[in-house]
Amino acid sequence: MYMTLHKPMLLSLCIALAACQSGAGVDSDKQPSPSLSIVDAAPLEAVNAQLIANTDFWPNASRLVVRPDSRGLQILDADGAVISDSKGRFEGLDHRVGEQGMLIATLDRKRQQPVLLGLDRQRRWSQPLYIPRTDFAIEGLCLFRDAARNSFLFLVGEEGVGEQWLVAANMRPLATPQRVRGLSLPPESGYCQVDDQTGELIVNEEGVGLWRYAADAEAPLVRQPVDIVQPFGGIAEAAAGMALVPGGLLALDPEAGALHLYGRDADSWRSHSVLPLEGFDEPEQISARLTERGIDLLLTDERGAHAARLDWQPPTPNATAVIPMLPAQVQTDPVPHLGDAADDPAIWVNASDRARSRVLATDKKGGLGVYDMAGKQLQYLPVGRLNNVDVRTGFVLGGKQVDLAVASNRDHNSLHLFAIEPTSGQLSDIGQIATPINDIYGLCMFKDRESAIHAITNDKDGTFLQYRLDGTGGSPRGELVRQFKVGSQPEGCVADDRTQRLFVGEEDEAVWTLDARGDAPAKLEKVIGVGGPLHDDVEGLALYQGEKADYLVISSQGNDSYLVLDASAPYAVRGALRVGLNAELGIDGASETDGLEVTSADLGGIWSRGMLVVQDGRKRMPEGAQNYKYLPWAAVADALGLD
Repeated sequence: MYMTLHKPMLLSLCIALAACQSGAGVDSDKQPSPSLSIVDAAPLEAVNAQLIANTDFWPNASRLVVRPDSRGLQILDADGAVISDSKGRFEGLDHRVGEQGMLIATLDRKRQQPVLLGLDRQRRWSQPLYIPRTDFAIEGLCLFRDAARNSFLFLVGEEGVGEQWLVAANMRPLATPQRVRGLSLPPESGYCQVDDQTGELIVNEEGVGLWRYAADAEAPLVRQPVDIVQPFGGIAEAAAGMALVPGGLLALDPEAGALHLYGRDADSWRSHSVLPLEGFDEPEQISARLTERGIDLLLTDERGAHAARLDWQPPTPNATAVIPMLPAQVQTDPVPHLGDAADDPAIWVNASDRARSRVLATDKKGGLGVYDMAGKQLQYLPVGRLNNVDVRTGFVLGGKQVDLAVASNRDHNSLHLFAIEPTSGQLSDIGQIATPINDIYGLCMFKDRESAIHAITNDKDGTFLQYRLDGTGGSPRGELVRQFKVGSQPEGCVADDRTQRLFVGEEDEAVWTLDARGDAPAKLEKVIGVGGPLHDDVEGLALYQGEKADYLVISSQGNDSYLVLDASAPYAVRGALRVGLNAELGIDGASETDGLEVTSADLGGIWSRGMLVVQDGRKRMPEGAQNYKYLPWAAVADALGLD
């Protein structure tokens, strides 16, 4: 929870973030300040008021207002006549418009609960969707619609607390709202707005300034300043309500009677101008709608909502490429330990019954979990801090053939081996192989053309060791057959048994490939470097081996995406995706992914073309211990146009 920041603390913050200058003051070489004109002589009687963002919904609908007393919500036309209304005592207001209708969020004052109302094109109101009563007094609220058309409600509370709730999918209110996450927000906050295009949440801190956060449900809770009170920024006295239009941010300083205009400058905001607001009684709310002639405004003060017009056209924001967001279809039970615990999955395919295949996944604080195709934990082996895991079939252990899983054990800097019973999928611990590594980390397996199984593991210093495994004597042994090194910390690796190639990830630099055979020279060839579509850290690597094409899948952790490349030179990038939440099934998305795995095996049903499994580094909805998410490969192929 954030404490109130005094001015010396603010100065330190500004220096540390090097971002306050983006909003401090006005550039002297800019054009003259825009002019503001009042349109209506008399204010509209309203507690809260907003201009309807898209008049295509109803061509004659213009304003959405909360009336005083018990007159409720009203939709007004341009002349102020009531088109439709919903009775009640409300406070606070935000809305979104879509092709099928409108979503309206407000606070039911009688019940002291946030409520979501839907309105269709036939002017029919939905049943109210009430958000469960919070443990804090709600000071403000705002809506957000993400790239997957899921709608969220942000609640801003007293003393620096808040919440994010999933409330609708495709503009249809859910039967039951779902809490996504709790928020630690600045104290003295009461206003918020979200830019749906950039996924940016703006929150005020009354005596300090304006802050921005990433609004996406999977984003980390990190704040950056938009503008700060003087002398560290450009705000004279206080920050209150704000409004967003494409490329522009408008914010009120009610105590100074000023309207601040900010234009988007790449990934930040820069002050454009400050306009005096004469004749207003401390306006704290603002609503804006961009038009061809400028910006229409509603400024709400103690007397009501004043219609105004601003002759300003913010700079057109640059279009950003949208990464497809695909909903997770299954999530596993959580790992037993809290914090950063889950790390890397492997998929074991049951040759006799594909539907009974298993996902093996590490808990790097305690052991190895085994999950079925529905995500239910079937086994947990508490053998120590296992980091990465991989599987291969056809390992001879004594006189019996088993399938084999190997994991990197950080407690002992060893290779930890597990036999998989080929019919049931039951795992058993069959021992460890010591390594000279000081800090064992990543691991993958490789089966050569002589059917010998290898384990390839790495140290954080970049060293890779390759072991040929043998179990014919009844207990596993490992023969070191090769050693090589990359320049900095690696982790993820994957071997292509068909082409005898190995792919390794150097987290801050690149993905490399080399001959996987133990007696071959370790000549590294760059597959793709960090920069462009690949963001550091480079984490998990996996291979999809299809009938027509093979693909390399990379966890691009720095932007919470998964990059898909051709698995052969010239390693063309085929696209990227994100794993988003599934509103229907109540499954959150995945982010900050460490390990991942993919199979092309037909596992039946939605998994007929295989599946992708990813570690979820930020568990939401509800918040808790980390887990793993399953996604049908068919969805990936359809989204990226893959063979």
